[in-house]
Amino acid sequence: MDFENVATSANAEGAKPTIVTDPTLARALYEQYVVVPTKAMLEPSLPPKDTYTVNDYAVPVEGGEILVRCLVPVVQGKQERFPVLVYLHGGGMCVGDVELDDYPLRCWCVRNKISIVLVDYRLAPEHPFPTPLNDCLAALMWTVSNTALLKADLSKGFIVGGHSSGTNLSVEGRRLTGQFLREGWVCHHDAYPERYKSKFRSIEENKDQVPVTKASMEHVYGWYQAPPSDPRVSPLLYPSHQGLPPAYIQASGLDVLRDDSVVYAKVLREAGVDVKFDLYPESWHGHHYDDPIISHNAEEGLRWLLRHTS
Repeated sequence: MDFENVATSANAEGAKPTIVTDPTLARALYEQYVVVPTKAMLEPSLPPKDTYTVNDYAVPVEGGEILVRCLVPVVQGKQERFPVLVYLHGGGMCVGDVELDDYPLRCWCVRNKISIVLVDYRLAPEHPFPTPLNDCLAALMWTVSNTALLKADLSKGFIVGGHSSGTNLSVEGRRLTGQFLREGWVCHHDAYPERYKSKFRSIEENKDQVPVTKASMEHVYGWYQAPPSDPRVSPLLYPSHQGLPPAYIQASGLDVLRDDSVVYAKVLREAGVDVKFDLYPESWHGHHYDDPIISHNAEEGLRWLLRHTS
């Protein structure tokens, strides 16, 4: 489930999906039909409250402040320090917040003894490019400066990642130990490099596959107002990917963004980056929220990244 789950909606069964053009309405629908039922489904699986802490903090950014939600394990050894995952939510940079991924990440926090920072970056169209990206970079800097608050030891692991548009924001980091990239968006479809253009087939093959359609992606691009060929928008276009940390990448076969993940995994491997790649041929964008196998394998991907650090 993602922004396009509410941005592309059908008025009647079998009707062609329509685009929700009002951001306030899109966010309200996202909350009602995505966040609330997902949290209700996941709440029974939450770990005991005494096994972790939850705290929200304000992070200063240019022109205001953003919220970060910090999940920290509680263990008997009070001096123990943990690796860190900075997680950036999906939603096309237009909807979403820390709530959707909050519950599953609480479970990851406890089971994997890892501190997690969820970032509530500002959204387009009110805050177009590069504001969401700059907010996420500010959250990364805040994380580095607040390791004591997080009971963190970055030498044990400093991973950044997220879902959908969150992966676009996460691949900027180059002083990290791991990238966690789920159903990623790494290149604007008007900026595919000639060398790989023939590999990007899913943008047409799956263009009408809900919840993410090509039309909804174009709508998102319009709100985000980013130059397609800017590497900060299309990180595939950076002249070199050498030196990037190991990457766990998860992709869905019926996703319009499938080949972003396929091509990015290839480019990283060509640059000498260790990559673990999982593709689910019959899955669609956001299916991991209600597919336990995909969720389990994603957590295994996180553990793979942590083993690369140790």
